Amino acid sequence: MRSLIRKKPIAGRPDPAPSRWSWRMQRLMLTPGIRLALRAGVPFCITLALGTWYLSDEARRGAIETAVAEARASIETRPEFMVNLMAVDGAKDELASYIRETLPLDFPVSSFDLDLDAMRAKVTEISAVKTASVRIRPGGVLQIDIEPRKAVALWRNEDGLALVDENGIYVAAATSRYARPDLPLIAGEGADKYVAEALELIQAAAPLGERLRGLVRMGERRWDVVLDRDQRILLPSEEPQRALERVLALESAQDILTRDVARVDMRLARRPTVQMTNEAAEERSAQQAAFRANKQ
Repeated sequence: MRSLIRKKPIAGRPDPAPSRWSWRMQRLMLTPGIRLALRAGVPFCITLALGTWYLSDEARRGAIETAVAEARASIETRPEFMVNLMAVDGAKDELASYIRETLPLDFPVSSFDLDLDAMRAKVTEISAVKTASVRIRPGGVLQIDIEPRKAVALWRNEDGLALVDENGIYVAAATSRYARPDLPLIAGEGADKYVAEALELIQAAAPLGERLRGLVRMGERRWDVVLDRDQRILLPSEEPQRALERVLALESAQDILTRDVARVDMRLARRPTVQMTNEAAEERSAQQAAFRANKQ
């Protein structure tokens, strides 16, 4: 059997085994973190220190900034990056001119200096614009495509006449009722919030033809249908279209609106009320008085 007793080293030969501290150092140098720090961390720190020292001089920093600005300007001002004109499609002349005034650009301008998202947001803030897209076309053209709001009604309010779309959003001002005779007229405070309902009532009142003058919002809760000869149909706040259809049925059966009637009150569904004109009421009173006199 091999002896387990440690042999004494031969005199004159050094021990090849590393010392304890040398062994620990070798193991430490094999650690992945230490190896990464030596390969990347130390060069980075040295480079950072040298860069900090170099840039600590204000003259050097100014020279670098000037060189970068000149290089950037030489790229941005190349002909292929220059925008020379603006094209606005989808809008009429008046709206297109207003858009050009809203985006005052001094052409030619570099495409790098244009914030297309901010420009699109600024154009869509115009009340007459429903949607807008902004892009740069080949050839240096700033292309703006517009989808304008479509006016569906004239709204008379305390500030005058305004064109509104189906959502009651302001489109443009109107000089007079005859500026857009093709559009129905609505009036009253808060009428712009119920444009869709007003259009449904106007469509239901189509059998009245040219007798229909418009709708008036009363108390911001219900509608009055205004006809010629100063006639009005007072509709309830709930189910106004159904009440209007009942009046049209009475008109078809008994010609109620062709008589001397000033008001047809449908606010109480169970008790519709018809108010005669003052002239008709006076004439009827005179006829009744004459009838009583003859009877006596």
